[in-house]
Amino acid sequence: MQATFTGFQMPKLKLLAVRETPSYRVSVDPSLCTDAELLAAVIGGPKQIEIADAVLSHFQGNLHRLHQAASAELVSIPGVGESTAARLRSALVLSRRLAMTTGDDIDVNSPGDAYGLCLDMATFDVEHLRVIVLNTRSRVIGMVDVYKGSVNTAQIRAGEIFRPAIQRNGTAIILVHNHPGGDPTPSPDDVAVTRALVNAGKMLEISVQDHLVIGHGRYVSLKERGLGFV
Repeated sequence: MQATFTGFQMPKLKLLAVRETPSYRVSVDPSLCTDAELLAAVIGGPKQIEIADAVLSHFQGNLHRLHQAASAELVSIPGVGESTAARLRSALVLSRRLAMTTGDDIDVNSPGDAYGLCLDMATFDVEHLRVIVLNTRSRVIGMVDVYKGSVNTAQIRAGEIFRPAIQRNGTAIILVHNHPGGDPTPSPDDVAVTRALVNAGKMLEISVQDHLVIGHGRYVSLKERGLGFV
């Protein structure tokens, strides 16, 4: 029988014993929780279970699509307001940044590997330039967003780009930036910036391994296309 209260459907959270609620289960052992339970705990509020179900349904259970979703798409889901959308995006990006910061078992051996670490950039409304720092084993030892805004030769300073690698004793970096319009085709400025930084890296003995441009659901590797790399 459907439980109701004052003419409205009773929130599912109210029907659960305390030990069955998402927040309690997450506090005991989050690794045993379902995606819906983890999302519900992040969302919070009396309708957290319904909203979590709606979010997963919207993205057909695909967390990668959820990670790439812009705020506008999130708030179009019933029950998701601006604050809930912000909490969801923050939690997803924070988890990825934590993984990249530790870098203990994250190797980057291909452009696809680097792209997989920067899926969140597809959701940015303005351009960001990110530096992935690698050690001699091609393991990630840091990731820093060094510029926000248009990426061009007039703005880029080599010192800012290579500082994260110098601070972490990194031997190589990968440059990643996004095109908010969605088309990852490199611009002439993208190529000029790449060429200048590749040459600067040679002087500093820090290799620029690649430069990725991220669009909506796809990317371009400048190194694979021979743009800016000699």
